[in-house]
Amino acid sequence: MSAGSILAFIVSERLGRKKSILLGTTIMAVGTILQASSYSLAQMFVGRVILGIGNGINTSTAPVWQTETATVKWRGKLVILEMALNVSGFALVNWINYGLSFRGGALAWRLPIALQLFFIFILFATVPWLPESPRWLLSHGHNEHALDVISRIEAKPADNPYIITQYNEIEYSINYERENAVSWTDLLLRRQKTNDTKTLRRILLGAGTQALQQFQGINIMSYYLPLVLINSVGLSNTMSRLLSACNATSYFVFACVAVIMVERFGRRGLMLMSTFGQFACFLIITILLRFAENDPKYGTASVAFFFLYYIAFGIGMLGVPWLYPTEINSLPMRTKGAAVSSATNWITNFVIVEITPIGIQNIRWRFWIVWTITNAVSLPIIYYLYPETANRTLEDLDAYYRSNPPLIVTGDPDAISTRRPLKYIQHEDEELQRQIKRRQSTGDVIKIGAATVQHVG
Repeated sequence: MSAGSILAFIVSERLGRKKSILLGTTIMAVGTILQASSYSLAQMFVGRVILGIGNGINTSTAPVWQTETATVKWRGKLVILEMALNVSGFALVNWINYGLSFRGGALAWRLPIALQLFFIFILFATVPWLPESPRWLLSHGHNEHALDVISRIEAKPADNPYIITQYNEIEYSINYERENAVSWTDLLLRRQKTNDTKTLRRILLGAGTQALQQFQGINIMSYYLPLVLINSVGLSNTMSRLLSACNATSYFVFACVAVIMVERFGRRGLMLMSTFGQFACFLIITILLRFAENDPKYGTASVAFFFLYYIAFGIGMLGVPWLYPTEINSLPMRTKGAAVSSATNWITNFVIVEITPIGIQNIRWRFWIVWTITNAVSLPIIYYLYPETANRTLEDLDAYYRSNPPLIVTGDPDAISTRRPLKYIQHEDEELQRQIKRRQSTGDVIKIGAATVQHVG
């Protein structure tokens, strides 16, 4: 999947969001068919690699596409909903695996793999009919198409002053970033231009959310919860699978709750609440598993906190790390930044998956101390370094970084407020009034770059 993220880094800006999703879906279909029809370990391995490449492309591109085609009030909700739907698949597979664990045979593993083709078909049937990102269209010279998409997204006519204002804001950000573009060599060597909009900082903040997510312990649970419940808690195989499926269902419910919380509490607020909840759960799990070595009832009590951990994760650190990189990066770097973030997720995911069985087997309850500490360390990182992105346009965030903000964000009330800062509202109102006066003075025909809008009274 890291390879797929790297491939998305290369092709997504060239192909556009829709074509990149269709490319990733096609690759996933090939990988799924190879896996479901496997009669050797080598074929299964090749199919898994191919599937991972396609999934890497899609996980890097889909949140960007969703972010760029949503209005401000819906942007966060829709990306969080996207991740909640991802968890619905996780819950479904847990129940399928639990049911098929009683059957055995090839069907027990072929059916869950083949089931992916149903959802792949849905993507093939729906993606071609959805709009391309207006920001990608505008950055590649498709001005009239971009204007049409913006007007459809906002449900206003193309000659509406608000639509023209949005168009001009996007165009200005694109042109500014092009004029002050920084090469990857300059970024890595920290040879940044005076007018650079903190490109490297924004990439690292986005990728940092994914690193924090993984090192807060989620994939210990996602991959190994049955193993943990068997080896650390002492439950039977059947009971551990049943509890894992029940937990996945609870996880899905609270992932959906995050949809209605993300704009009210903001990205920072959800990450802080989620991380603190995870820290508390790991601390209690560590203590209970320590005493469970002498008295099994403490191990049984710890099961509740494994469930609560998923609830805490679901309301914040599940979705925000996929949303934040698509908001914090500038348009020219958005797919690249999302690809770097996605690759960070899969690479750190691999590390966690490799060390977990070894840690549980060799240091037992002490293994959970590590994740208690990583969650505790995450709290000040989020609090001091991460600016709020909720209730802001993507162009507001570009304007924020053009102002050369300090690394520590807590000193600027506008940087951490969940409300849209007044200065951006005033700027938009001023631009809107200019467009109204312009239309009144020039008549019914308005020219915007290469696009011409005819007002129909």
